[in-house]
Amino acid sequence: MSTIDNTQLRTFISQALQEDVGDGDHTSLSTIPAGKQGTAKLIIKEDGVLAGIEVAHVIFQQVDPSLEVRSKRSDGEHVSVGDIVLTVEGSIHSILVAERLVLNIMQRMSGIASTTRRVVELLEGTGTKVLDTRKTTPGIRFLEKEAVRIGGGTNHRFGLYDMILIKDNHVDYAGGIVEALVAANRYRQSLKKAIQIEIEVRNLKELDAVIKFGQVDRILLDNFDFETLKQAVALVNGRFITEASGGITLENAKQFADCGVNYISMGALTHSVKSLDMSLKAQIVN
Repeated sequence: MSTIDNTQLRTFISQALQEDVGDGDHTSLSTIPAGKQGTAKLIIKEDGVLAGIEVAHVIFQQVDPSLEVRSKRSDGEHVSVGDIVLTVEGSIHSILVAERLVLNIMQRMSGIASTTRRVVELLEGTGTKVLDTRKTTPGIRFLEKEAVRIGGGTNHRFGLYDMILIKDNHVDYAGGIVEALVAANRYRQSLKKAIQIEIEVRNLKELDAVIKFGQVDRILLDNFDFETLKQAVALVNGRFITEASGGITLENAKQFADCGVNYISMGALTHSVKSLDMSLKAQIVN
């Protein structure tokens, strides 16, 4: 079940179409008679995990409510080269207006879901879950994080508004670990809002200060080597949720998980992922 807000999605689609269409798709308008009908099939050209089918339905519907879209596969399913995942029938002008936006979104989301699924499979049996980050594309964070969820990952905070995450710069500007935590807890009490506090630590000394202070929900262990990370997890001893970050890749994700943290966070899920190749091929009906 999608977690995407429908109003946010429709606003995004309107903006994206305005960016692409402007005052008209003059290529289609000049070469294809108005009212001509056709069908198109969305074909997979690379193995991976499908994401964005539900979004594609909304895009086609928003471009032209008379378009008939039939899904042959669902978000989260593994797809292979040559698979047809949906067909669309109706006005050729409308299909061509929607084509690039549908492909851009589905390729991007499917690439993220595919990478996330590989990490999730690597972590099976460790008890560690993979988190995304705020290292996303401005304007489509909600779609990229949905793709992580479809791939089996766990969404971290969506923005600056839904968690207090005290990072190294906050600590330094605040004057230290304790000073930052005192201020954050005071602020949370005044806010009268259920919001978690997470704090990043850079070494075992900072970790010890956090453990002694308490009043925190998660501890982010940033750029720890494996041995130090194991020591850190042992020191925490289950009293707080632990998260490892910094330099985590497909190649070493399992090693980080084997250190015993509850979560690993990977900016690479969204900031440098390769899109999954697919295309929309048209067929004339009459």
